[in-house]
Amino acid sequence: MALRSEPTARQLRLAVELRRLRDAAGITAREAAALLGVTAPVISQIESGIAGVSEKRLRRLASHYACTDEEFIDALVAMATDRTRGWWGEYRGLLPTSFLDLAELEHHSTHRSDVEFLFIPGLLQTPEYARATFSSRIPGLPEEELELRVRHRMQRKAILEGPDPTPYEAVIHEAALRIRVGGRAEARAQLSRVLELSGADHITVRVIPFDLDGFGGAWSPVMLADGSVPRLGTAVRDAPHGTGFIDSEAQLAVFRTLFRRVEAVSLDPARSRDFIHRVAKEL
Repeated sequence: MALRSEPTARQLRLAVELRRLRDAAGITAREAAALLGVTAPVISQIESGIAGVSEKRLRRLASHYACTDEEFIDALVAMATDRTRGWWGEYRGLLPTSFLDLAELEHHSTHRSDVEFLFIPGLLQTPEYARATFSSRIPGLPEEELELRVRHRMQRKAILEGPDPTPYEAVIHEAALRIRVGGRAEARAQLSRVLELSGADHITVRVIPFDLDGFGGAWSPVMLADGSVPRLGTAVRDAPHGTGFIDSEAQLAVFRTLFRRVEAVSLDPARSRDFIHRVAKEL
């Protein structure tokens, strides 16, 4: 099997999970290699994501690692044998790899959630709002890449608008509703779009108003993507140096707790819709 020059985030996640299973079992890479009848470098290649692993070998490793979570093993097998050629592949070499990895992560997620304080979540944005957001980048983007980023963001909405949509929850601070990323007309159109999408059965939008007492959770945005099993969930954080994918159980627990706390203090969906409608009229 040919080695990969640039494994995707999903391939790297499989590699990390196999390494975690081996470490938990107290088995060395050399010992794991002997169990499969291969050399230690092969195990290293599998655990770094540059080499794939067959279903047969993966199940043998899981057995030797004493992993008895069949649902988790089946999920790993699905990751190892997936040959999906998603729409995001057309952007390879044109946009940063993190854009492709995010689209692939969302495509395979079973539930998506966002907490945003300054911007409307990407999955709810209009093309005009997305364009204004990317246009504010310093240094500025070439026009061609700007339009590629907008088109990519719009295509990500496939998980919400397809025949089998992914359940989605968004908690949005009032600041994000009122900040005019573009002009007044664009801002109103954006809020109208949020209201339209929030009417779907699989989409829930909640609002955190400015006058909420005791709210100290306004820090950086959080994106969560649930996997087919809880252990395969991922948190995504945007930072000046790039997008980070977080998958350790301890850190995921922190982000899930944060989301639940923010969700608990936000307005319920019905009151949130009324609130967004009022803000749109005030713009």
